[in-house]
Amino acid sequence: MAIAPELERPGRPEMPLPHPEITYIGCARCGTQIAGLDGRYACAGCGWVNDWSEGHGPLPEIGLSA
Repeated sequence: MAIAPELERPGRPEMPLPHPEITYIGCARCGTQIAGLDGRYACAGCGWVNDWSEGHGPLPEIGLSA
């Protein structure tokens, strides 16, 4: 049974969101191999974190609705 057009919920077209890529690097401070998302890393061993601007792409904007 088909849904009557007036009963269908209006929706926005589905746009695929880019998936973050898991990347790996040696920690700049202690050398431990660490994994990060899109080139952004934090080492659990020594606390080193790379700057947000070193990532592979821009960070998402604040306030985007899901």
